[in-house]
Amino acid sequence: MKLSIDHRSAVPLHLQAEELLRKLIKDPHFADGKMFPNEVELAKQLAISRTTLRQALNKLVYEGLLIRKKGVGTRIAEPSVSSKSKNWLSFSQEMQARGIPIRNFELHVSWVYPEEAIANFFGVDTAKKVLKLERLRGKQEEPFVYFISYFHPRVGLTGEEDFKRPLYEILEKDHHVIASLSKEEISARAADKFVAGKLEIEPGSPLLLRKRFVYDQGDRPIEYNLGYYKAESFVYTVESRRT
Repeated sequence: MKLSIDHRSAVPLHLQAEELLRKLIKDPHFADGKMFPNEVELAKQLAISRTTLRQALNKLVYEGLLIRKKGVGTRIAEPSVSSKSKNWLSFSQEMQARGIPIRNFELHVSWVYPEEAIANFFGVDTAKKVLKLERLRGKQEEPFVYFISYFHPRVGLTGEEDFKRPLYEILEKDHHVIASLSKEEISARAADKFVAGKLEIEPGSPLLLRKRFVYDQGDRPIEYNLGYYKAESFVYTVESRRT
């Protein structure tokens, strides 16, 4: 693949380099796990500095698309789905940032009486209905996550929204509710018959359950979310810095 950058373009060089690298990652010649072109040679071919190239590479490494090892080089990462606790987004935004095409297999909206745990989180009575959103999502060939979200009535969702859009974009742009804080719990779980049927796996198969408790800018609860992930399809990474 011939690579070149338009040095007369108004688009910054590192952004052009990043776009070219994304195309290179998708090139069948560089199958999963293959080594990436040498950094020095690549910078020379694009007629940019190694600093500019490294800025683009670092972005893709952060997104989990590339893996860099000192003294070895840079290789294309295996196509697993990952999530970082440090920079949480809606699922659609997470996958879009990683260049993973997502398919919606099922989408159901209903109004339900909340279970006690959900009612306690929202601070509402169990006799007051809340909006429930169920989504089965995954890669083009198969689903790998089943989401169940409940929303505080205060948020103002009607159920008529286009939930194919990113969830937090809907909340912010349509209802002026900004998701500001997320608290999460991750646990291992065996799939029951219902969830196993959704994810097309055998009952008892391993799952990762991610509970997400989302708050607005005033630290008021807005969403109670359950995500059931196929264990072999999902990696959750945590970054910690000692201070």
